[in-house]
Amino acid sequence: MAELGKFIVFEGIDGAGKTTQVELLAKHLRSLGREVSLSAEPTTLESGKAIRRALSGAEKKSECQMAAMFVLDRIAHNIDEEIGIRALTAKGIDVISDRYYYSSLAYQGAATDYGWVKQMNIGSPEIRRPDLCIFLDISPKEALARIGKRGEAKEIYEKHSITISVVGIGIDYIDLSISECEPLSDIPSAGDIIVQHGNTTNRDRQSAIE
Repeated sequence: MAELGKFIVFEGIDGAGKTTQVELLAKHLRSLGREVSLSAEPTTLESGKAIRRALSGAEKKSECQMAAMFVLDRIAHNIDEEIGIRALTAKGIDVISDRYYYSSLAYQGAATDYGWVKQMNIGSPEIRRPDLCIFLDISPKEALARIGKRGEAKEIYEKHSITISVVGIGIDYIDLSISECEPLSDIPSAGDIIVQHGNTTNRDRQSAIE
């Protein structure tokens, strides 16, 4: 029986450096001969495009609507027959995602009812748990400075007050992983790739999984 691919998630507020870390890890895994597929949430599927329109402010949605839209997109992310997590990992392909349900817990969980958002995500039989989630820790001030340097229009969750709020409940990321879910590493945001050996993390230019 072929080995299943791994599902790894990078989390952190906007500007934490998730894209950089995703690309570094993918490069390393490919150097080891592993096949890797990169993904992100919102996805490029129709459900994800609807979220992007709402995030840009082009379509107004309530926080409860946003929470439900993210769950719908996350289910599609899992079960899509071509680019879904389930289909790819079944072929032995490692999937690395920029964001997953931890973001819903932090953002929509803060704005609506945390228990409700948690149940929709953790309780769904079509939303799998990652093999590993790596949380990149960064101060709101530094994150917003990085976002500003991009020269792009800010999405609704990249405003200063919302970023501060999300950081304030960032411990929910860790609480969830310890009490119910998968291993989660909480590390400083940096330019180097992360090393993950069991429950120990450190910064290095090696692999997140060995």
